[in-house]
Amino acid sequence: MIPIRGVEFFQGTLDSTDEIESARVFDTTLRDGEQSPGTSFSYDDKRQIASILDEMGTHVIEAGFPVNSDAEFEAVRDIASATSSTTCGLARVVDGDIEAALDSGVEMVHTFVSTSDVQIEDSMHATREEVVQRAVDSVERIKEAGATCMFSPMDATRTDEEYLLEVIEAVSDAGTDWINIPDTCGVATPTRFRAMIETVCAHTDARVDVHTHDDFGLASANALAGIEAGAAQAQVSVNSIGERAGNAAYEEYVMAVESLYQCDTGIDTTRITELSEIVEEKSGMATPGNKPIVGDNAFSHESGIHAAGVIENSDTFEPGVMTPEMVGAERKLVMGKHTGTHSVRERLVECGFDPTDEQVRAVTRRVKDYGAEKRRVTVDILERFAEEAGVERQQEQEEVRA
Repeated sequence: MIPIRGVEFFQGTLDSTDEIESARVFDTTLRDGEQSPGTSFSYDDKRQIASILDEMGTHVIEAGFPVNSDAEFEAVRDIASATSSTTCGLARVVDGDIEAALDSGVEMVHTFVSTSDVQIEDSMHATREEVVQRAVDSVERIKEAGATCMFSPMDATRTDEEYLLEVIEAVSDAGTDWINIPDTCGVATPTRFRAMIETVCAHTDARVDVHTHDDFGLASANALAGIEAGAAQAQVSVNSIGERAGNAAYEEYVMAVESLYQCDTGIDTTRITELSEIVEEKSGMATPGNKPIVGDNAFSHESGIHAAGVIENSDTFEPGVMTPEMVGAERKLVMGKHTGTHSVRERLVECGFDPTDEQVRAVTRRVKDYGAEKRRVTVDILERFAEEAGVERQQEQEEVRA
């Protein structure tokens, strides 16, 4: 059972929660995520990750780039046939790409073409007019085949606005179901991106989707700004993996929508930690300890003031509207240089000791000194400190009393 989401905001919190009514999740871990330098998912890796994404209730799974190789085609095809989520395949505005995507059996084909002048001229070696025509032809081919069409004007945030709107109106007239606005090089800011998405929504009847990159650490914020502006869906990847600095993070986006906007995504958030750990293992990309939601430190406390507060009430130094249980994680009290007596006493009791106040202070001094040398205080070391300080175990005290 998914925990109840709506922990009420505390008095004084910025508690306006009516900015959005719904937010869909388009996962691109298996496509853009795999484009992280040095990352390669095997067939089995893709199937395992897709299965969890599907079971969690992810709305769209972009399974890959079917034309890329026979192995990629087979993986996309098998994911499409085995999952209940909408499966999407990527395709350039090239006949071969589109046919491969359609043949793989995906329900959605995501076709894209560059629209910024720098990419049109120096990457595609084409003209603006040619780009519009290729985009329209590709959308029409996908729709004729009966598939859902998503069109992306790649590098939209560096595209001349008048030309961008020309392309959007052309593919809208051609019948695209979705228009994805990608911040391909991660240059958007939340305020500017929100204004851009509002403009796009005013020029199309298609549903709008956003794809944001994290070059300036703004990907998740930009994705949420896009949703606030009227986009229905955001493209995200688990642990933020993807090209260069990566994408908006699946876990950050989902939990912000659930906890900060109090909006139900339909995602089983209790499996987020499990999903993150599997993607970390399969991608070979270590998750930083301070990574929001899924990092080792996300629900860990060492500082004496923080640990003491959390022991009394976890809402004191945690968001409150997001608990470790909601994402399938556990709260940790970490021993080190900043540890206080409350935390040491708690851990000693957990280990079966019954310390006096003086013994707690003595063990705390040992823990601080040990941690100050940048050494990790494990349970074994804590128990050693306790025994050296003469702390008796609860069972021993009960035997003495008996």
